[in-house]
Amino acid sequence: MRTLNDIVPPSRRKESGSADKEPLNLTKRPFTFPYMTLVAIAVVIIISTAALFIFSGAKIEVTPNTISAAVQGSFTANQSTGTLPYEIITAQKIASQSVKSSGSKVVNTSASGTLTIYNTQAKSQTLIANTRFVTSAGLIFRIRTAVTVPSGSTAKPGSITAKVYADKTGDAYNIGPSSFTIPGFAGTPQADKVYARSSSSMTGGASGNIPVIDATAEEQARNALIKALGPDLATSIEAKIPAGYVLLEGSSRATYEELTPVASGTTGQVDVKEQGTITAIVFPNKAIAQTIAASVGSLGYQGEPLTLSSTKGLTLMGDLPAPDASSFTFTLSGTASLIYTVDPTRIAAAVSGKTRSEAEIALTNYPEVKRAIIILRPFWRQAFPQDPASITVTVATP
Repeated sequence: MRTLNDIVPPSRRKESGSADKEPLNLTKRPFTFPYMTLVAIAVVIIISTAALFIFSGAKIEVTPNTISAAVQGSFTANQSTGTLPYEIITAQKIASQSVKSSGSKVVNTSASGTLTIYNTQAKSQTLIANTRFVTSAGLIFRIRTAVTVPSGSTAKPGSITAKVYADKTGDAYNIGPSSFTIPGFAGTPQADKVYARSSSSMTGGASGNIPVIDATAEEQARNALIKALGPDLATSIEAKIPAGYVLLEGSSRATYEELTPVASGTTGQVDVKEQGTITAIVFPNKAIAQTIAASVGSLGYQGEPLTLSSTKGLTLMGDLPAPDASSFTFTLSGTASLIYTVDPTRIAAAVSGKTRSEAEIALTNYPEVKRAIIILRPFWRQAFPQDPASITVTVATP
């Protein structure tokens, strides 16, 4: 049972409640300067500024100009010299097919082939009939008619081709491409000034019994071999094109030679062999392109560097020159695809110190430039540096 003493008046309740509460702290916190925020902002500004300068620069991306010209005319080239030089390259392949034998016969034949004889003397050199040529292995071959080798020099020897025949019969003289000296010059000044080389094999040497095959079967086999050799010879000559040179359609000739059939490893079979030799004329790309451009009056060509972007559609017609010829004349017909050569140094010099608009106008005077993209960084840069070496020029594929 509650008494009057247990009852707290409302006014005393408020006082009691107020007494139990802690007083409010109205004191202000001390001010803290935002150092870390300012440091972060400064770092961002420094990095951004550095990036602007790191990736700053002056650059031009040039797309070369290309032209297509109809060609129909006669041209003259000189071997290894002049404004339109040419080089002769060769490749050789042998194909074989086994055919059933129809018997045997006795043969006694000498190998033969072609040599190129060189002369580094300042005077011509006459070689009489039956002059001997010897390989490093001691095999002797002879010419059957006299020849005169033109004068030359060590850098550019005079040369002439001649057919030679083995001194003895037999297949031991069926050798591959070799170097030859002239034993008759031993001990004389001509010993190391007149020499010879063969670029193809000596063939036809045989002695004793050789297998015989039916003429019709042999002809069929040889026709198949010639057909198979064609693509192989084309691939081989392509691999021999010197860097910077081009091989035009019609500028190669393939010849085929029947090699003596030999007994196969299979009893009753004969290996029919055919040797294919391909000879081609190649031109420096730049030289032939400039010669073509100069011959087409409508182009207004002024001698700028050009190359053929493709040899397709352009055909050479005419007889190929002999190995010892100094020049030859030929006809070109078709369409030449020409591309201007862009010299980055020349382009950089053309725009150095110029504003963007001045550079754009200057580049219109360069026929090799089809399109140019100018990149100047930072964005506030308005002109190219005075030093051309500070300008980057890249050439795009047209």
